Amino acid sequence: MSPTRLAGRRRALALLGATPLLLAGCGFKLRGQRPLPFESLYLGMAPYSELAAAIRREIRANGSTRLTETPADAEVRLEVLADIKDKLILALNTQGRVREYQLRQRFVFRLVSKSGQEIMPSNEIFLRRELAFDDTQLLAKQQEEALLYRDMQNDLVQQLLRRLAAAKMPEAAPAPAPTPKP
Repeated sequence: MSPTRLAGRRRALALLGATPLLLAGCGFKLRGQRPLPFESLYLGMAPYSELAAAIRREIRANGSTRLTETPADAEVRLEVLADIKDKLILALNTQGRVREYQLRQRFVFRLVSKSGQEIMPSNEIFLRRELAFDDTQLLAKQQEEALLYRDMQNDLVQQLLRRLAAAKMPEAAPAPAPTPKP
């Protein structure tokens, strides 16, 4: 092997070895667990829905926040104001058949404390995906649609948890000082 080629490889290896140091120096960090700022949470959703199950799974995997069965037992409750999935026709072919759809999901929620104080006002997560359609491949396109909706649900859960992690809990009022007895 020629000396110039050997020197080029050494430089490439040195640069490759220095990359993690450069990334660490700039503050880059992989996204890890996002602890939620409250101890217990009640999910105001249908208990057996796929979305509720996915949210429960992520919260349990995330850390110390406990999910409760009743709103009275929770420090905060997640109120779902809307969870709407729809499909919109984007394009038609020359015969008037659908060529492309847009799949959409709109999720609106708010976070309320045990006392009824609004911690996070009405918030919306809106997701959309395009689906090219061919009626000669109906079964494959139905499966692709289901996969896209599942991907949207995963994206929704991640966005929801990031927003919940950023919630600012109200400061507890300091206890009144005891009055001296005469």
